[in-house]
This record gives sequence, C-alpha cells and structure tokens, in this order.
Amino acid sequence: MSKIFLLVLGCMIHVEAVAYHIIGGEMYYQTVGYNAATGQYRYAITLKLYRDADFTCGDRQGCLDRFENPVTINIYNAAGQRVTSPVQLYIQSTKPMFDTLKNPCLSPQTQHLEAAFYRDTINLTPTYGGYYIAYQRCCRGEHLANIYSSEQEGSTYYTTIPGTESRPNNNSAYFNKDEAIVICGSFSFEYDYAAYDEDGDSLTYNLCGALTGGSSRNEANATNPPPYNDLVNYIPPYSGANPMGGNPRISIDNKGMLSGTPDRVGKYVVSVCVNEYDRATRRLIGTHHKDILLTVFNCSSNVRANLQQVLNNCIDSADLRVAIPNFSNAGYTSSFYWNFGDGTDTTTYTKDIFFHQYPDTGSYKLKLVVNRGLPCVDSSEGLVNNYPGLRAGYTVMGQCARNPVLFRDTSSYTYGKITAYKWDMGMPNGAANGRRINWTFPEGGVYTVTLNLETDKGCSKSFTQNVTMYEVRPFAGNDTILARGQQLPLHGSGGEFYAWQPGTGLSATNIPDPVVTWDEDIQYLLKVSNQQGCVGYDSISIKYFAGPDIYIPNAFTPNGDGVNDRFRFIPVGIIEYDYFRIYNRWGQEIFNSVDFRNGWDGMVGGRPASSDTYIWILSGKDLNGQSVEKKGTVTLVR
Repeated sequence: MSKIFLLVLGCMIHVEAVAYHIIGGEMYYQTVGYNAATGQYRYAITLKLYRDADFTCGDRQGCLDRFENPVTINIYNAAGQRVTSPVQLYIQSTKPMFDTLKNPCLSPQTQHLEAAFYRDTINLTPTYGGYYIAYQRCCRGEHLANIYSSEQEGSTYYTTIPGTESRPNNNSAYFNKDEAIVICGSFSFEYDYAAYDEDGDSLTYNLCGALTGGSSRNEANATNPPPYNDLVNYIPPYSGANPMGGNPRISIDNKGMLSGTPDRVGKYVVSVCVNEYDRATRRLIGTHHKDILLTVFNCSSNVRANLQQVLNNCIDSADLRVAIPNFSNAGYTSSFYWNFGDGTDTTTYTKDIFFHQYPDTGSYKLKLVVNRGLPCVDSSEGLVNNYPGLRAGYTVMGQCARNPVLFRDTSSYTYGKITAYKWDMGMPNGAANGRRINWTFPEGGVYTVTLNLETDKGCSKSFTQNVTMYEVRPFAGNDTILARGQQLPLHGSGGEFYAWQPGTGLSATNIPDPVVTWDEDIQYLLKVSNQQGCVGYDSISIKYFAGPDIYIPNAFTPNGDGVNDRFRFIPVGIIEYDYFRIYNRWGQEIFNSVDFRNGWDGMVGGRPASSDTYIWILSGKDLNGQSVEKKGTVTLVR
C-alpha cells in the first residue's frame, strides 16, 4: 500500500544568497490597548513562517538553512494607499516541530519542521474600511506538484483590521496548532485544523486559493497594495478548492476537520480560510488565510522477518554468548519475538544486534517473528552453530628477500578442529597450504599475507598482517682492463656493510670504495649486508695488459652463437674516449659510439650488414694525458 505524509508547510522562498526555504505561514493580530488621547488602537502583529528543518540545498534555489531576520511588512488602507513607512518585524521565538510515523506495519516517515514567530506592535487610528497588513515575497518551494514553476511563484500573507463600521478592537482568528503531521497515501486521514478566536466569534472553514505575490525571483519584498486576489498558477485539475485530489479528495468541514484519502505522492500547497462572524449581528468580520504544505509520502512497507540462515559463532574467545543480527524490514514500532531454541525466548523493539547467552555449545534452531499478533506478521528461521573460541594467527621467521622465510601457524580452536590452512602471500601465484610453509619473496617490499582457516564446525577466520621484506643489491662494479701499475677506485653499492676478498692490492677491505693498486689479473668478491642481516655477493674481475694501449680485433662473426658476436675495442690505460667510428668501403659512416663494452653488433639501419671489410677510426686519451689515435680495418664474416 502507498502512503502519504502530511505537513503543515508553506510557500515562501527567497531565491538568492539571502533566500530562505519558507514552506508556509499566516499573519494575525490582537488588540492590546487604546489611547484615548490619540484616538489610536494598539495592535500586536504576529507573522508566523515555517521552514523545512532538514532542507539544505535545492537544485534551483541554492542552499537555504535559516529564517530571514528581520522581515518587512506594509500597511494599507481600504483604498490601497500605504499609510505608514514599512515596518520591520524581528524573530521573537522559534519552535521545532518533529514527528515520525510510528506504525509497526508501515514504513517509517519523518518530518522535521521549524516555525519562526515575528512580532511587534503598531498604533493605528480607526478608519472606515479598516486596514490591510501584508507580507509578500518570492518564491515558493521547488518541485511542488500542484503549481507550475513553483520556484518562481510568490506568496502573500496578510491580515485585515476591521474599520469603524465594524469592530476595530477585534482580535483576529488564527491557527494555534504548530505541528509536523505525517500521513500516508492511499490511507484516509483526519486532522483537527480548527482555528482559535479570542473573542469567541463564530468560525467557518473552506479550502481557498493560494495567493501569489512578490516579483518573480526578486530579492526585495513586494509592495503590492490590496485587494489580494491573485492566485498561483495551478496545474490542472488542481485548484484552490481541489488542491491535491484524492479519493475522496481532501476537504475541510465547518468545524475545521481536514480529511481525505490522498492517492498521489508529492508536495502540495493547500490554503485554508477561516471566516469570522459576529455571533450577535451575524455579520462577517473578516477572513483569515493560511498556507500549508501537505507532503504525500509512499509509506508502503513490505514487512519481512529476515535472519541469517546459518549463524556460526566463531569469535576469538570461548564465550557462549552469541551476537544475533536482525535484517528484517519493519515499521518504526515493530516488535520482534525471538525463540532461541534452548527453551528461552524474548521480545525486543529495535533492530539492534541482540546478544543471547546460550547454556552450552551446540546447534540451535532460531526463530524470529515480526509483529507477532498483528495482521502484518512475518517470521523467519535460522540455525545457530555455537562453537566459539577460534583464534587465527601466525609468526614469521626471516625478513630477507630471495631467502626462505618461515611462516608458522599459531591458531587455536577451543570447541572444534581446524581442518584447512590456506595462505595468500600477497603476490601473483602466491597461494600455499599447511601449518608451516617456507616462502621466498623475489624482492624487497611490503607484502600483505593472509592465513585463512576452515574448521569442522563451519567456522572460518582470517588473519592478515603486512610483512616487510628487506634486501641488498650488491654491485662490485663492471669487469675492467687496466694497464699494469694503473690504480682503480672501486665503488661497491647495494647495502650498509661491505667486505672485500681477497685483500690483495686493496687500500681497505671494509669500505665500499677502496682503491686497487696491483698489476696482475685478479678477481675480488664483495659481500654486502644490512642491519636486518640480509646478505648478497657480487664480484669484479680486473685484467692487466701492457699499456697504455688499445687492442682491436681484425674480424668478428655476428651470427648469434655467443662467440665474437660484436666488434669492440679493448682499452688499456685509456681514461677518455673522443670517438670510435666505422665506415663502409664507400666512406659512409655506419656506426659511432664510445661504449667499448657493447661495441658494434653488425647491424646497419636495423638490418644485418653484409660480409665485407670496414674501416674504423678511434681517438682518446691515456692515463698519462697523451692523445691516442688509431685506425684500421675489420672484416665482418657471416
């Protein structure tokens, strides 16, 4: 079933930065005194405005979160002439209004409104025809269902003070109920909307047209004189007498009882007029007008009891108390009857997690009944497997990448057996099984490692922690060739601690950059380590030749067999290279590089060069500062 939410709301919204989301209001007066010396009555003027306290931002009118203060009212005589300067009214009090639909068979709907009371006193000399006191402003709320372009439609709230031909010391009728009313569509509703009259005058009621007012999207208050009979632009078939339809449609009787059965959701401006008659003369004293906003909500609720079908109590401790969640769909005041399958039961009134203390381990049938004894009853059954005491955990031994790391399960289960240990090592293809595993991580970094447990009682649990792997990246340097007697500074890297072996020819063995002074072929082994104990090794080979000189072969075979595939020069005692160029027999340069480690691979323009004899030239500088220039030929054999 659909449902509708009724609100006492109103119509005025100021559109720009100083706009306020006003959704209803009324203006009324009381006669509080008479000054015989001046011949004036003193009137207390009250303007009551409403706003949606939950409203923050609209897609057309911006963010509106407070009442305008002060507001401006204007006073006119019966001829429509303004008789005083504009009067500013200030807020004297505010009142929150909050209501929630509390029906166990319907979906909860909540309305939160706020009313502001603007008050001040004015002095007026009685005159024929009396006075109009008016407050006008653009604009109304957004997306109203019964008014075209409601966000550009204005509002007028006014009251009339009778003239000398009637009762200038009158007290106007007004609606003294300020409530946020919740109703539901497709349900009939009644609400006593009777007004109050201090003089005890006779009151009758009717639905009337909502008044427009104010300039479209104008920041300032309007100053339109009376009479006030311009209505908002209703969307057919809606009107003042039929503001929101329904079956039967909304109406008000002569005692002020609003009733009807709304059948469409939305927000509707509804205007109620109360006519005040003198009981002695039966003459009409005045008509009081109030705008309200009836918001129609769909309150339909599919009440469903919903339990977790199988609830395994797998908490860490051996506590037999079970946390039972309630996933039911129910009304605000629904009741929840529980039968725990252990000979006990209880009734709760919230969907909070319920904790039940079972007497022992075991499997128990659980039953939940929502709204037991009501027409919207529903039930659900489940099973509680109460075998707690499952703890998951593991330890890690080792913290160096590229070395085996031991992971050892430390899990325990008080009331059952763990049947499966599944590891996720936090890397591709990183799955393993067993209580103890050795795992080698390919490089340093942080790995998220998870141990997943399964038990014979249907429980499962995971334990996850970040495991940091450290590593060293040992590098002793590139193999090199030196002239006999030439010194070589080494530059080891990749860790925090260094050890070179052998110590022959080294200036030191425990620093990253010792100096080699030697003249025979030798290989040095570098051990690199860090504070975590991770170790790595690298080596560098040094060959000595007579020099300084440059040794260049006269042929090479780039056939991909790994032997003599590149043509490169071997520098001995050469510390600087100017160029190394290769030309074909027509003098075209086909290679230019001083990278003697890679040399020429026999390719020209991405294609294999033909078998032929090529010319090369080389220039550099030796360790004595002497220039070295050489040239020759090389034969490429395929």
